[in-house]
Amino acid sequence: MSATIPAISAPLMRRLSFLDRYLTLWIFLAMASGVALGAIFPGMKAAFDRASIGTTSVPIAIGLILMMYPPLAKVNYDELGDVFRNVRILALSLLQNWIIGPMLMFALAVVFLRNRPEYMVGLIMIGLARCIAMVIVWNELAKGDTDYAAGLVAFNSLFQVFFYSLYAWVFITVLPSHLGLKGAVVNVSIAEIAKSVFIYLGIPFLAGFLTRVSLRRAKGQEWYDGSFVPRVSPLTLVALLFTIVVMFSLKGQYIVGLPLDVLRIAVPLLVYFVVMFLVSFYMGHKLGADYSKTTTLAFTAASNNFELAIAVSVSVFGINSGAAFAAVIGPLVEVPVMIALVNVAFYFQRRYFAATAAESLLTVIPESR
Repeated sequence: MSATIPAISAPLMRRLSFLDRYLTLWIFLAMASGVALGAIFPGMKAAFDRASIGTTSVPIAIGLILMMYPPLAKVNYDELGDVFRNVRILALSLLQNWIIGPMLMFALAVVFLRNRPEYMVGLIMIGLARCIAMVIVWNELAKGDTDYAAGLVAFNSLFQVFFYSLYAWVFITVLPSHLGLKGAVVNVSIAEIAKSVFIYLGIPFLAGFLTRVSLRRAKGQEWYDGSFVPRVSPLTLVALLFTIVVMFSLKGQYIVGLPLDVLRIAVPLLVYFVVMFLVSFYMGHKLGADYSKTTTLAFTAASNNFELAIAVSVSVFGINSGAAFAAVIGPLVEVPVMIALVNVAFYFQRRYFAATAAESLLTVIPESR
């Protein structure tokens, strides 16, 4: 039998849920709907302003918390022990996620958007928010190690709760000042960001953790994973689309320049996702990890938690800010790129992990018929 993997783009799409499969389309429709609603109902901005506390819109805050809850309820916190036992894998993941990733996105934001500081900040926010949700999907499609994916997701969740605010303060306030950008970047205090992180990540983190512990104890693991999780999972997309609709409905005349602005933000994002995946995959392979763990490391490092980036950008800079607008572009670029990178992962599997590729052929062929 030839150890080749058949074309898999169609099967990959079929294995995604209906909502996830067309996520890019839903995002485009949400943007268009928001612009249309803003034009038809010009009083929407005033209504949302009245339902705000400072720069935070209460309805949007509720939507963003709901957006973060399902992925945090999915995390298997028991798997953290497996990750910690493999020190080399954990150290490499830490290097990729919390040093290389943030520094690369910071560099790209400065190079491409230094003359548009709010967009630059939005891009930096995306780079700091490590993925804790969709990476599970990409990892599964690419046949990565599910146990390690769960462990790394849980670890990134904990790390973000305790350190995201510090990272954001350093990369948004401290580092730009050393590049002569201090006057162009909003001076955000660590307390402001810490408050946002607690609201938008801490609250859903506690809710997800307590839900998992209590419901699995009361109803059992099979019911929780097979019934409860599938029911709450669509909340993430629904809440994300709601946020996008409202944000774009409030942009008004600003949306006129949308195509060029989207392109300027999308280019560094595209470079980031591809470079992070390739570099992380290379590092995992050189470390001696097998295909499944190498793939898990690569997708964990390359993906980002755009829900958190949107939440913090909206809370700290305001719903009408350029930072929030840039954060919204994140999922628009990430989803199609990650689906393409699943195919790249299988190409690397054929080339560098011949034995694993032969084994995977037996499971891929039946699903592609």
